[in-house]
Amino acid sequence: MRVLLLAEACNPEWVSVPLEGWSHSRAIAAEVDAHLVTQIRNRDAILRAGLIQGKDFTPIDSEAIEARIYRFGNKIRGGAGKGWTTLAGLSALSYPYFEHLVWKKLGERIRSGEFDVVHRITPLSPTTPSLIAAKCRAAGVPFVLGPLNGGVPWPRHFDTARRKEREWLSYVRGIYKLLPGYHSTRRAASAMIIGSRDTWNQVPANYRSKCVYIPENAIDPARFTKRRTRQPALPLRAIFVGRLVPYKGADMLIEAAAPLVRGGKLTIDIIGDGPQMGDLKELVARERVEAGVTLAGWVEHSKLQDRLVEADLFTFPSIREFGGAVALEAMAVGVVPIVVDYGGPGELVTDQTGWLVPIGSREQIVSHLRGLLNDLTRQPWRIDAKSKAGLARVANGFTWQAKARQVIEVYRWVREPASTKRPFFGMPLPDLPMD
Repeated sequence: MRVLLLAEACNPEWVSVPLEGWSHSRAIAAEVDAHLVTQIRNRDAILRAGLIQGKDFTPIDSEAIEARIYRFGNKIRGGAGKGWTTLAGLSALSYPYFEHLVWKKLGERIRSGEFDVVHRITPLSPTTPSLIAAKCRAAGVPFVLGPLNGGVPWPRHFDTARRKEREWLSYVRGIYKLLPGYHSTRRAASAMIIGSRDTWNQVPANYRSKCVYIPENAIDPARFTKRRTRQPALPLRAIFVGRLVPYKGADMLIEAAAPLVRGGKLTIDIIGDGPQMGDLKELVARERVEAGVTLAGWVEHSKLQDRLVEADLFTFPSIREFGGAVALEAMAVGVVPIVVDYGGPGELVTDQTGWLVPIGSREQIVSHLRGLLNDLTRQPWRIDAKSKAGLARVANGFTWQAKARQVIEVYRWVREPASTKRPFFGMPLPDLPMD
């Protein structure tokens, strides 16, 4: 099978979506004969990773438009780390130029039947249309879109956090369904891979028959080779990993855990940086927990596992997370997650592999989290059973290799829809025993 992979964001040396685009595309390339098309900003890193330009990948120079849009977006969203909905909306304006150049360079090869499937991996946002989808359909080449993920509604109790995040477009986000290209992209696509239940619920009913649920995130076992070996004992060790912004909830974690930290029953390692760092330092001082809370700042992704394996619990009370890959990364080394049962983490973590805190007001989340942490300091042995289950869940369903194999089933379906059933892997993916 010959597949053309479109991943505008795809970089082995970055994190978040670019790393996801890279990991996903390489896992697929290990299963089929794939050629990658990406934005030119990723070229040098991909060359350093050993791919050969022209043979393995094609860079597209769309900087004339994309660089200007990106600079403009950073100005109106208040700098890096805020206003992600605004940035996604602006990307929907610049991305068509990327696909225009892709078709100009590779359109004849697609029309000639050189590729059996064209698959757009990134961007992930369901707001971004595809010009190539209809052209592939006209050429008789199946077009696969996704994973699509985004649009988790802001919890009603956290409107203040929404404003601090400068998420102005989130108030009218549903209007993207009226934009040019929304329906034509979905009509032309042979299949859409949907990365979350929230995004699934946004898909109009008349397109659901094209949809396959496959969670957006996975882990690369080569990046997470270590395992937690310590036995849970007081003080329990908790770790938080993420941008320090209001909706990630590091402040709620500190407030919930403060009595246990002061009592010497718990320590917290907070990994990450962002605009909330100053506020968190003040909170740590105000709660008198300096001895038990470490604000470590940014840690390179390649070194993250070294910090994770020293912990018992991954404590991550984010209230609006699309994917939540870091929860998988914690489980991959045997650390047990505590997450809010909302958005992506609520689909990745199960009752067998971690603890789910019900969504609610800030006060309710803090109270529930405090009670749970209290219980675990009295019964630390409960952590180990969930640790083993988390390792099994990630190994069975949440490696990039496992995800690539699911995607290959989608490819087979769109190539032979009359004789192949639409894949269904569960929603959410079920827990399976360790092989």
